[in-house]
Amino acid sequence: MKTTLFTILTAFASTLIMHAEDWTGWRGADRTSISTETGLLQKWPSGGPKRIWLSKEAGLGYSSFSVVEGKLFTMGAFGDKEHLLAFDANSGKSLWKVEVGPLLKNSWGDGPRSCPTVANGRIYVLGGSGNLACVDSKTGKKAWSVSLTGDLGGKVPGWGYTESVLVDQGRVICTPGGKGGALAALDANTGKILWRSKAFTDGAQYSSPIVIEHGGVRQYVQLVMKNLVGVKADDGAVVWKSPWPGRTAVIPTPIHHDGHVYISSGYGVGCKLVQLVANGAKDVYDNKNMKNHHGGVIKLKDHLFGYSDGYGWVCQNFKSGDIKWNDKKSLGKGAISYADGRFYCQAEGDGSIVLIEASTEGWKEHGRFKLDPQTKQRSSRGKIWTHPVIANGRLYLRDQELLFCFDVKK
Repeated sequence: MKTTLFTILTAFASTLIMHAEDWTGWRGADRTSISTETGLLQKWPSGGPKRIWLSKEAGLGYSSFSVVEGKLFTMGAFGDKEHLLAFDANSGKSLWKVEVGPLLKNSWGDGPRSCPTVANGRIYVLGGSGNLACVDSKTGKKAWSVSLTGDLGGKVPGWGYTESVLVDQGRVICTPGGKGGALAALDANTGKILWRSKAFTDGAQYSSPIVIEHGGVRQYVQLVMKNLVGVKADDGAVVWKSPWPGRTAVIPTPIHHDGHVYISSGYGVGCKLVQLVANGAKDVYDNKNMKNHHGGVIKLKDHLFGYSDGYGWVCQNFKSGDIKWNDKKSLGKGAISYADGRFYCQAEGDGSIVLIEASTEGWKEHGRFKLDPQTKQRSSRGKIWTHPVIANGRLYLRDQELLFCFDVKK
């Protein structure tokens, strides 16, 4: 009996260890793009890390990945439909796919943009045209679906719905936009509407919401074209609001630390840091040192890292907004993720992937390679926009229907 119990406990512990570094949704479990795993390669061999597998079955689109319990989830378009896809994360074998909604058509590339969110054995996924579905992560069986346009009265933004929905305390937080309330909370089990942010009715943009705790109040923070807002988690009431002069498209996810919220957007707008105070939010700084389009910004300790239009790759002081260093020559515009003392930087133009030191002293490169092969199906206006994901010692990358998995474990 003791031996059997020990065997069971050992197997259970091994399972926990195996999945300790899962990536449960957009920018990871806490939406920071920071992986906590260690034991990864600190320098890549010539030509980059070893490729473990390549799949050509992801369909079209820019959706990133969730990696949970040995499965990789993403989205892809096939014909005139968008699907949620499940793959074996270790082999690349296609496991199942389930239809989410109609194809989003766009001159920059058709298909879905958002990343699936995995919570409590279910996957919550938003199609480009606004169909939100809840799917069993093991079987692919759909539990419920809601239309952000038909059911919630939203309007599809120009480049489609791109947010990755937030799942928190039994609520699915999404941004249909519009007079019914820009934000909506749905019951995670049934899809029933719990509340709408009736005092906040801006149109949807492309950013994904985050959850914060401040002043004893749990809040959801979202960035849209002209406002950064925080609403109460339990009823959607506006707690604070800060204006933002967004242009064309507002995309990067807000960053929260110690009662401060940082945002950035492209098209010449810039960045700002606000401090949450008793009567709302006040600007700490507002400048153009980080004009991040859509590759994401990462806060690591006291600094921010990402690509800024005009400055190239930038290290920015979080508290002051000053540039610590910038590099315009080493790599083109792109996306960034972090794990084990290194940033994984991806150039959207040519598919170069570069490993750099997470340093405030400048660009310190420790290896690079270029995605090969690259898709022949991408729109002539599209680029490699899917953000890199590091999970369980693997680096996952995507160029439309092509999924790549590399071994980055020591």
